[in-house]
Amino acid sequence: MLPRNPTNHQHSTTGIYNSRNPGMHLPSRARLACCVITLFAFPLMARAADWQPLIAQLSGKISAATGPGVIALDITNRSTISAADVEAIRRELTSSLANSGVRVWQPEQAAGIVKITLSESLQNYVWVAEVQLGVNEHPVVIVSMPRPESATNAQNAPPLALRTTTLLSQADPILDVVIIEGSPRRMLVLGVSAITPYEFRDSRWIAGSPLAITHERPLPRDIRGRLVLRKDHLFDAYLPGLVCHSTNAAPLGVNCAHSDDPWPLQTEEPHVSAFYAPARNFFTGALVPGIGQQKSAPPFYSAASVPREKYALWIFVGVDGQLRLLDGINQQSLPKIHWGSDITSIHAPCRAGSQVLATSSENGSTDIIQAFEFPDREPVAVSQKLELNGSVTALWTAENGEAATLVFHDADKGDYEAVLLNFACGQ
Repeated sequence: MLPRNPTNHQHSTTGIYNSRNPGMHLPSRARLACCVITLFAFPLMARAADWQPLIAQLSGKISAATGPGVIALDITNRSTISAADVEAIRRELTSSLANSGVRVWQPEQAAGIVKITLSESLQNYVWVAEVQLGVNEHPVVIVSMPRPESATNAQNAPPLALRTTTLLSQADPILDVVIIEGSPRRMLVLGVSAITPYEFRDSRWIAGSPLAITHERPLPRDIRGRLVLRKDHLFDAYLPGLVCHSTNAAPLGVNCAHSDDPWPLQTEEPHVSAFYAPARNFFTGALVPGIGQQKSAPPFYSAASVPREKYALWIFVGVDGQLRLLDGINQQSLPKIHWGSDITSIHAPCRAGSQVLATSSENGSTDIIQAFEFPDREPVAVSQKLELNGSVTALWTAENGEAATLVFHDADKGDYEAVLLNFACGQ
């Protein structure tokens, strides 16, 4: 059985957590992550063309300072420009310099080196080049260009704080949790062998009688599950090769049967479901009804949707560790962004659009979770990192779309912790 990518989270109590690392653009390991574009409606060279005015200016000033000859390029990116664009800029700049008689080669075979720093202000991209030829003085050239509005919106908006509320802690595995708002509030907890209803009374969750999950075939060891509320009956529960439907009248009961039905990836529009590999721990990639013209994705662990004006951008964490984007027509890979196996999307009431909650592991033993937005096709961090004291085992969008239910295995206690995640805006 293929293991899922490890992702962990801090022991969860009600409160707002702030990261020890204040970096807000991308997690440290992904800050210079390469994002390769393949077969998109605006291909890589088209995106590189967006930088042509700056490339042309910079090339002209460098060639004027160096004259014809052979140089080396050293490019440092201190901006929010993606690593994919940096590589495109390098290629286009190399080609432009060659047209002026300046060849870019290895440092040991070059007459000098040009050190370029890609930086930015709130309004402009600012590129600085220091030309180093021999022992003479090193001229510095600077070019700039206004940043597009889409590149500054996420960065300039107030950061979001992730708020956690502990729902349940127990020794037995928790596969999923759903909250049913009302008076009293109710909660359903999906376990390996039962679905347990709870009511919130006297400031705590009180367990009711468990509803046994019956099945003829053994369930896989690395088991996952999904709870979904329904309109014509209370809920459906999805487990590998098994679907359970609740009764639609009191007393509450559940009927389980073998099924290969696809699991809902999210309960909000757009409704997309995916087939789960019953003997494994991931989705096969077959999608129902699909994302636009795309009816499949590479096998994946989890997915999240970011609505756009006329379509939805879907993010998938593949079983090969690759992050992929599907927009209904094209597929894009972000091969050097190293997120964990679990992602989901929620909506902060104080911000436009949706945010993606993504897990990752920085020390190899415990997980973190962080919120990102996709102003274009690459993630920009919009919250600090929430550290957990264990590994994430489940992460799903809550029914209202403004929160997520998180389950992690506490590294110290050994218990499974179910947590409700949402945003505290402006804190």
